[in-house]
Amino acid sequence: MNLVYTLTNITLGDVVDILLVALVIFSLSFFLRGTQAMALVRGLVILFGIVVIVSNLFDLVAVRWLIERGLTVLIVAVPVIFQPELRRVLERLGRAGMLLNRQSPDSVRARIIDDVVQAAERLSERRHGALIVLQRASSLQEYIRTGIPLNADVSPQILLTIFWPKTELHDGAAIIDSLGKIASAASVLPLSAARNMQQPKLGTRHRAAIGLTEVSDAICVVVSEETGRISIANGGRLIGRLDINRLKQILSAFYGAERIQAATIPMRLRETLNDVLRRREREKSM
Repeated sequence: MNLVYTLTNITLGDVVDILLVALVIFSLSFFLRGTQAMALVRGLVILFGIVVIVSNLFDLVAVRWLIERGLTVLIVAVPVIFQPELRRVLERLGRAGMLLNRQSPDSVRARIIDDVVQAAERLSERRHGALIVLQRASSLQEYIRTGIPLNADVSPQILLTIFWPKTELHDGAAIIDSLGKIASAASVLPLSAARNMQQPKLGTRHRAAIGLTEVSDAICVVVSEETGRISIANGGRLIGRLDINRLKQILSAFYGAERIQAATIPMRLRETLNDVLRRREREKSM
């Protein structure tokens, strides 16, 4: 009866209110999908649902009191637990209105892709470890400041020189900013805190690449010093064992085809990454 009464007395404002709440929940689930936070959210929802059902079935007054008080603590704890994910959500929302943000033109990005691919190929042949960061919309100034400022044009020769093992700049990341310049070298990046990585023996460069892409929309190209293998990190995930053609293909999809359409960028990147991961899984199963 209560449901019928509610449905018969619902107004247009109530419908708009419900749709807005549904939109907020869907948006949060979209940004958290595929991250470590999603598993934690799922666990909390399941645990909370079980406790509520049990307390109502057996009329557990003390448990209901604990749930009511626990909600207040949970509201305070959520921003702390999900700080990286909330930061990414707020940055993406902020980028939606920054349509006039200065970005390098398509021709410059295409040249950067070619230069990075050439440098990665030669670094891989020589087994010189490298970590190259391609900035997109998220600001990387806090990481640029940790390195040596360069403000140099991108070229394979400069990248090879930076990551030559006997130079002072090789141990760290080279960051290419949104204007297409090598803003800094030997920059320090945050290491990923994920514990359930598919490859537990990843080195510091790979963990730093994953860590940066967990808190920003940057793309990281990694060359392993031990094996010479080339990998790409994006969105907190690592695509490994790439040849030069696949490297250029992925960079073109993630970096070269970027457009000022903030609403569709995450979806396109996610779809492209999922396609690549599915191909990798099929290749492994053969």
